[in-house]
Amino acid sequence: MSTLTLAIIAVFVIGYFFIAIESLTRINKAAIALLMFVGCWTLFMFDPGAYLAEAVGSNVALAVSSVIEHHLGTTSTTLFFLMGAMTIVELVDQSGGFNFVRNLLRTHSKRGLLWRIAFLTFFLSAILDNLTTSIVMVMLLRKLVSDHHDRLIYASLVVIAANSGGAFSPIGDVTTIMIWNKGLVTAAGVIKEIFLPSLISMLIPAYLLSLHLKGELAYDETKGVCGCDTDLTASQRKIVFFLGVGGLIFVPIFKGITHLPPFVGILLVLGLLWTVTEIFYRHLAHGGGSCGTQRRVTNMLSRIDMSTILFFLGILMAVACLEVIGVLTQLGAGLNTFFDGDHFLVTGIIGVLSSIVDNVPLVAGCMGMYPMAPTGDFAQDGIFWQLLAYCAGVGGSMLIIGSAAGVVVMGLEKITFGWYMKRITWIAFVGYFAGILCYYLQRVVLGI
Repeated sequence: MSTLTLAIIAVFVIGYFFIAIESLTRINKAAIALLMFVGCWTLFMFDPGAYLAEAVGSNVALAVSSVIEHHLGTTSTTLFFLMGAMTIVELVDQSGGFNFVRNLLRTHSKRGLLWRIAFLTFFLSAILDNLTTSIVMVMLLRKLVSDHHDRLIYASLVVIAANSGGAFSPIGDVTTIMIWNKGLVTAAGVIKEIFLPSLISMLIPAYLLSLHLKGELAYDETKGVCGCDTDLTASQRKIVFFLGVGGLIFVPIFKGITHLPPFVGILLVLGLLWTVTEIFYRHLAHGGGSCGTQRRVTNMLSRIDMSTILFFLGILMAVACLEVIGVLTQLGAGLNTFFDGDHFLVTGIIGVLSSIVDNVPLVAGCMGMYPMAPTGDFAQDGIFWQLLAYCAGVGGSMLIIGSAAGVVVMGLEKITFGWYMKRITWIAFVGYFAGILCYYLQRVVLGI
């Protein structure tokens, strides 16, 4: 491994360390992530020819620019998806669309609410995706739980349940989508084999977290959205809800029909919902008064948490640099050699690593290293591919920045890296390991 490669890895590790101790340094994680991004790619420019065969002679700048723009384009699709989904959910929330769902979930028992949140998040993430589901559930939690400490526990469970629910569904997690689209698993196969391990990986952490909750929830029955919930009628609120949530469910269908990236579908839903809510609010005096103005999309766009968006940009682009220099591919090959091809150990470690770096390039590297075979563990719906789908999806729950769901919840609820690592990481790991054990018993011992 060259000195330049080691320097890039060092920049990433040091940046990651400072993100981890954000609560001590009081330096926003987005600033560190951006420095990681720029630092890694700046070092890369000292000798791009060592990594890019086409970066020779006068083509160096063009080749490097092309690579960076490629990864920036991929990252931007995630960022636009995130911004669109956040705006849609916020718009539904501010328009009172979640009120009847909130009433269905409402219970005075803290533990009772935890189990309702756990199962709703688990199954909803299989239908939508773990990122969108996390945004929806955090918005609901803000209406149901006023105590911030309790809400952190619920929000942590949302991350775990969303990642677990996304792992067993072919459309629930981006890595599962990748494996499914390449034909390495079938929809029926991954649901049948991975559903029970994924459920176990959610149930055990939910039980352990429930032990931290005691007593009952207190509700402020007079509290409303902006203090003026009556601006929209009950039927209008339901229209907003079904357009918003139904539109989010429609996004993977739209992708399947048009083959366009998911963020295009999100922008379609946002544009439609934006138009409908503008029609609803325009009849109100002076544009709906102060509350009507606040609820309009133009105002909500100005309130998007840009620090979370920039953090996402920095992390994904820094990891992209590691991918370009071949570190992730070498890591996967090294794991396979070190563990002598033991699929459970290899995929298990990959799952742990997916909580540290983005699981997308890790999975992409694995798909490149291990081509599909006609028979055996690498065949379609083979043990390796199903374990990879489970481990890469569920493993991201072990650290708050290990998954898109975790990053967005971290930004929305201001969860620090240290708090999550101290209180939640071991709980997520227990569920993760229990799911792998369940799969082993189910597939190898019982042969189901």
